[in-house]
Amino acid sequence: MKIAFIGGGNMASALIGGLIKRGVAAADLYVVDLGEEARLRTEKQFGVATGASIDSKLAGYDAILLAVKPQVLKDVATALQPVLSKQLVISIAAGIRAADLSRWLGGYTQIVRTMPNTPALIGMGVTGLAALPGVDDAGKALASKVLEAVGETVWFDDEAKIDAVTAISGSGPAYVFYFIEAMQEAARQLGMDEEQGRALAVATFTGAAQLAAQSGEPASVLRERVTSKGGTTAAALASFDAQGVKEAIVRGALAADARAKEMGDELGKA
Repeated sequence: MKIAFIGGGNMASALIGGLIKRGVAAADLYVVDLGEEARLRTEKQFGVATGASIDSKLAGYDAILLAVKPQVLKDVATALQPVLSKQLVISIAAGIRAADLSRWLGGYTQIVRTMPNTPALIGMGVTGLAALPGVDDAGKALASKVLEAVGETVWFDDEAKIDAVTAISGSGPAYVFYFIEAMQEAARQLGMDEEQGRALAVATFTGAAQLAAQSGEPASVLRERVTSKGGTTAAALASFDAQGVKEAIVRGALAADARAKEMGDELGKA
């Protein structure tokens, strides 16, 4: 499995590190990045070869992963088009639809669109994937192998669902951090110092998430088990319900989905 990366930023670095941990040889990985500092950092950290431009070297790779900002993806695709033959193209660029990327690549159809999230940086991410009809089972398996290097993968038959993935798991870590911030502020108002509040809030989220992952039971059931009638948890949840917290979170995620669709429209016209 030979994989080339266009862009050597944080997510690309996470994927490279994950692949090497899973046994992919550094010699089978290649990174193209315009920035000399990024190239030197990648070479030193992982021992992989790098280059400053897209050229014929990429013809010898099984997959080319596009890890650049959405705003520059059209220019990257234009440069990439002449070296494509049968490589799988994997995009992690937010908002760019596979059909638009295919158009920029001159009608190329071996494309998988993905949306990882930032916990991938510590190997605990989750990625939504959708492939164009031209991608066969072997291509999908290759895409899975690449993205599973940084966490779990979830496939979708309908690419439009990737916008929803963006709203739930792509943006989701920010929702969690937002709630942690609120819990830390409550801890401060209750007389705790910053270190104490952070330790309690972060450990609570980590533990609760692991409990949800390992139990297999609905979150609603787990919540009910913590909630005694007339107790402290019931008081907190009653306050949340009175202020429409759950509905606000749902509306926020729906707003993120709508914005993802708008970005697809805007960037696709680029």
